[in-house]
Formats: sequence, C-alpha cells, structure tokens
Amino acid sequence: CEWFHLFIGPGLVLSWFLLWTSLQPDCLHRASAVNLRRFIGCAVREFTFQAKKPGCGSLHITTDACWGRCETWEKPVLDPPYIESHQRVCTYNETRLVTVKLPNCQPNVNPMYTYPVALRCDCGVCLTSTTECITSV
Repeated sequence: CEWFHLFIGPGLVLSWFLLWTSLQPDCLHRASAVNLRRFIGCAVREFTFQAKKPGCGSLHITTDACWGRCETWEKPVLDPPYIESHQRVCTYNETRLVTVKLPNCQPNVNPMYTYPVALRCDCGVCLTSTTECITSV
C-alpha cells in the first residue's frame, strides 16, 4: 500500500521524505506514527523539502502534499495473470504550480524552480505521469 506521493520524478519521493523526517523533533515522529496507524484515507498535509538543482544553491520549501493510506487488496484467481488486484494510492486530485527563484545560481543556469502544491488528494489509480508508482517485480 502506498501512503505518500509527491508530484515529482522517480527517486525523489524517498529522499525528500527521509530529509523531512530527519528534520522533525522526536515527539512528532511518535505522534505521526500513531496517527498513521489509525488513519485510513488520503489528505493534504504540509511537507518541507530542500529544493536543489545543479549550479544553484538550495532553498527550504514548505508545500502541501498528499499523505495517507488507501485500500489495496489482491486475491488469487484461476486464469492468467492468476491474480486480481485492487491497488489505490494516495495521489493528487488537484494541484497548482508555484515557481520560486533559487539562490546563488551560476550565470548560465536558470534559477527558477517549479513545484506542485496539493489542493485536493484522493485514493486513486497510480498514474506514472504524476506519481512514482511501484510495479510488480
């Protein structure tokens, strides 16, 4: 079950999540873990990450992202592919884009950085065009 997705390219979700959790006080780790165990659904939640691009300095950005758990199940069936699955992820339903200027960029580098802000999130099919999706191995 996927529980957190950003509207970004592959590989950045985990990095941004680990950065965000490492910056939080210990008391928030415990509270979040308890709340996540009880929360079923998909909601907008504040998220802070460090925006970076080659040739520029970094900038801490706080935005809204999708966060939650959605119903997912699989069951065996007799016909190929021998499994029936229902996999929903917490993903964007509506977003707006925000552009900021990164500091200390080299003269040949565009300093503008665009990121999404979640306005509404829902449990839905994972679309590789907007979300990092994990497929079966």
